[in-house]
Amino acid sequence: MTGSAAQDRRVGWLCAGLLLVVWAAFHLVSRFVVRDTLTSWDVAALRYGGAFLCVLPFVALRGLPRIAPRRLPPVLAFAGFGFPLLAYAGYHLAPAAHGATVMAAGLPAVTALLGLLVGMSRIGGRQALGLGLIALGSLALAGLSGGDWAGAWRGDLLFLAAVSSWGVYTLLVQRWRLPALDTTVAIGLAAAPLYLPVWWFFLPSGMSGAAWGTLLGQAAFQGGGAAVLAGILFTRSVAALGPAVTTMIGAAVPGLVALAGVPLLGEALGLPALLAIVLVSAGMLLGMGGAR
Repeated sequence: MTGSAAQDRRVGWLCAGLLLVVWAAFHLVSRFVVRDTLTSWDVAALRYGGAFLCVLPFVALRGLPRIAPRRLPPVLAFAGFGFPLLAYAGYHLAPAAHGATVMAAGLPAVTALLGLLVGMSRIGGRQALGLGLIALGSLALAGLSGGDWAGAWRGDLLFLAAVSSWGVYTLLVQRWRLPALDTTVAIGLAAAPLYLPVWWFFLPSGMSGAAWGTLLGQAAFQGGGAAVLAGILFTRSVAALGPAVTTMIGAAVPGLVALAGVPLLGEALGLPALLAIVLVSAGMLLGMGGAR
């Protein structure tokens, strides 16, 4: 490995570590805010509005993002709209630990299977075993905690749909070699003008009952953190480490969210559900060791 390649991988691992923190915070904050007065449509509006404002300085300094126009619609559909809208909807029906587990587990599984189908990746024995543990743990989580969270399985399906959308974006990043900053800026510029008029005129909202501090905080986190910062970190990590390793890094997310969800959200899970989360995390770590 050349010096420049080694440095590139070090940058990729740094981005992945920071991404892990943002991912864990995303699950906790999203679950917290949709339990209050805001609808999932409101949270999305704050995300798109905040992201739009955050990318304007980049446009002023660097000009319009350098991404082929024909590639923007699928990137916008899968990463800009598909993932966040489905995830926010899921948090109305399921606790934070479910979202963290299903999405963190589903992402490497979906990405690996899609990559296999389109000939972009292979699944080795160790990675296949890891994916099997992930699937088993996820099914156990949905079944074991169903009594505590009635209807949570519907939220779990939305979480799975959300990561499937992001999995497609992950492969597009690899196939098209999308630049991290330009891609994120392009999504931030295009999503708000398309979504906000629809939200304003047609979608239910509880924003009038929310405090200004909540609105500003969510716009900053969902837009600047979860959309812009996470988008740059994820895309850069995929470019340096590959999609398999990057998606498997989320192994620590379910455990972190499950532990933090008790004091922060009051969402304690029973021992069987916690064991299912451990099983998912073990599968992800095993799969990461076998990913190439």
